[in-house]
Amino acid sequence: MSVPIDVSDEVLSGEAVAIDVQPVGFLLRALGAVIDMLLGYAVFILWIFLRIWLLDVGILDDTTDRIAMISALVVSFVVLPITMEVALKGRSLGKLAVGGRIVRVDGGAAGFRHAFIRALLGVLEIYMTFGGVAVLTGAFNARSQRLGDLVAGTYSQRVRTPALTSHVPLLPPELAGWAQIADVARLPDRLARRISQFLQSAPRMVPAARARVAHDLLAEATPFVSPMPPVAPELVLIGITVLRRERERRALENADRRAERLTGRRVGV
Repeated sequence: MSVPIDVSDEVLSGEAVAIDVQPVGFLLRALGAVIDMLLGYAVFILWIFLRIWLLDVGILDDTTDRIAMISALVVSFVVLPITMEVALKGRSLGKLAVGGRIVRVDGGAAGFRHAFIRALLGVLEIYMTFGGVAVLTGAFNARSQRLGDLVAGTYSQRVRTPALTSHVPLLPPELAGWAQIADVARLPDRLARRISQFLQSAPRMVPAARARVAHDLLAEATPFVSPMPPVAPELVLIGITVLRRERERRALENADRRAERLTGRRVGV
């Protein structure tokens, strides 16, 4: 059974193809924001201690102290977030921790203008209200966008993905004879993808659900397979996958040989 994709989580490519992307969840987004907040406050507190020392040694007076205080506020809460997002291409210390990146709503890379807008509004919704406005805004939209994101046209996209495990199915011994005579037609791309995903996740599934999904997938694949071997549905799906893989490998090898022959003829000419 396929899982419907929320339209709000799709990005259209230049060819109008929907690309499934995942925004960072609300709780992870909040955790990343807290880390960035603490960084900004830490930089400002360091300046407070430095200011006390500069006043003691007489380097700062009342006038220069006010100017330096305003500069410290701007650097800690505006310049620092902008610099980090631009330098790290949409990342920050908090986003690195939660595996997110700021991108445009169309999936493109965010730039200086987006970081500038987000930082300016961040002073209001994050630092002046201790994140209150950002929490209220992010809790009521699908991509957990804060006010700065809504104005800048950005959101935090998940970029940390689990490591891919190598799963190369092998032909079951029970299907060795069947593979010599089997005729497996080209499967619809969606069905082939679902079968591949099932075979990768099958070892982690509950036995009853595993058997049911294998039976349903084989029922969809039956019109493309002849003859049908009298073995368990999951073994048939493995056999279909192996035969498709071998057929695609041979097709690629034949294409490479044809390309080599054509290249040799052109060189000879």
